[in-house]
Amino acid sequence: MNRCSKLFLALTLAAAAAPAAAQGTVHRNFPHDALRGNMIFRTPPAITLNGQNLTTAPSFRVHGVSNLLVLTGELVNRQAVVDYTLDAEGRVHEVWILTPTEIANKPWPATREQAAEWKFDPIAQTWTKP
Repeated sequence: MNRCSKLFLALTLAAAAAPAAAQGTVHRNFPHDALRGNMIFRTPPAITLNGQNLTTAPSFRVHGVSNLLVLTGELVNRQAVVDYTLDAEGRVHEVWILTPTEIANKPWPATREQAAEWKFDPIAQTWTKP
């Protein structure tokens, strides 16, 4: 293997490793209508959200802690603290499984009523109670 091939291989491996190293420090911006809850993923499309059995929206998506989409079949019987949004019909539409750092970002509304009363700062990703 000549020097150019070795250099190319080293750069390729470094580039492949960089996204994996960066995944632990992903900063995610959640939408202003995201609510927080405890979710148990059941056999799709079933979920349990804050103790209530629900069915997800047809366009249901789950973002893992690295913000990549996760297949719902991989999550069956797994429990997680999540931020989630609802569609126009009140069904769970999009979910973000939270990291411990994101969970510590409190307060965060758990109901639409709280979200309507509180003030959201989209830059700081924080909520302020009145």
